[in-house]
Amino acid sequence: MSEGVSDIDPVVVIGAGLVGASVGCALTSVGVRVHLRDREPSHAAVAAGIGAGTTAAPDRSAVGLVVVAVPPGALCGTVAAALEEYPNAVVTDVGSVKGTLLDELVAEGVELSRYVGSHPMAGSQHAGPVTAHADLFTGRTWVVCPHPATTPGTLAVAEQLGELCGARVVSFEPHEHDEAVAGVSHVPHLVSVAVAASLCDEVPRRLELAGQGVRDVTRIAGSDPMLWDQILTANGPAISHRLREVADRLMMAASALDQGRTVEPYLRQGVAGTKVLPGKHGLRQSEYARFTLPIPDEPGALARLFADADLAGVNIEDFSIEHDKYHASGRLQVAVDPEAAASFATMMTGRGWDVRPL
Repeated sequence: MSEGVSDIDPVVVIGAGLVGASVGCALTSVGVRVHLRDREPSHAAVAAGIGAGTTAAPDRSAVGLVVVAVPPGALCGTVAAALEEYPNAVVTDVGSVKGTLLDELVAEGVELSRYVGSHPMAGSQHAGPVTAHADLFTGRTWVVCPHPATTPGTLAVAEQLGELCGARVVSFEPHEHDEAVAGVSHVPHLVSVAVAASLCDEVPRRLELAGQGVRDVTRIAGSDPMLWDQILTANGPAISHRLREVADRLMMAASALDQGRTVEPYLRQGVAGTKVLPGKHGLRQSEYARFTLPIPDEPGALARLFADADLAGVNIEDFSIEHDKYHASGRLQVAVDPEAAASFATMMTGRGWDVRPL
């Protein structure tokens, strides 16, 4: 075990859902001893079964780090209890809202020198330990949120946790974090829900026309409503004004369409928004060259495409697949480095692929 790992070993993870179990898997993969707890013992047992740690109780005085991965409504009480139960441990939580939780802990009079909040920007619409894996955080952003009582040692342990899980660690003040996730996570979730909910009133026959666009927009709307209700209500003030801004933009578009006016300025604002999002390696999304090509829905087709791209000396930076609802095929969209675009198109066409620029 390396010296860095031994600084936090052993670790207790409280909450064996997707994120908690994935933290356990990531830490055990680098040699950290992880002890799992959950109010549902079966969840902890399942997580232990996939390699996230053990359900055996640790020596409480020896624990170096406690990771609290419970639903938002239980965070304050669980963090406070963990600080008392594990007297020598740093305690962090991996909840989605940081400022509200800190305010609650301060109001309860909890001594917070050994606590610092954190938030791995990773997850999915799925839940439960069976969906957990050690690579969930690899290459993702892990936010740590120090507050005035945070000691340098406490902060260092929280940062080390993110690094051991393979993430890129950044620091935000707790309330700034909540404003940030309101814009890039919470409001998009509510917009996705609004679009998905509108489909319930659609004539079933018309839903046969649904393509990848509506599926992309509504994917996250399939997340656990009870969990997301707690997340959103905990960050209500930061979300509400941003949600009204989005609603105002939609109403402006509706008004223009009612009057037969152009909505091109509205659409151009959307294009501008897509261009400010960072992509892989820090490149902006617009800096990639993008192509589309049909791909058969058969074993080995995707592997063959990547092998052909490798022979062409081109790395596929990103891709997505739109499946055909009626035929055994799909349409693949790929992104490549702009400098490799010409050779990619030439070489892949030569190997029998129907490559077309987007």
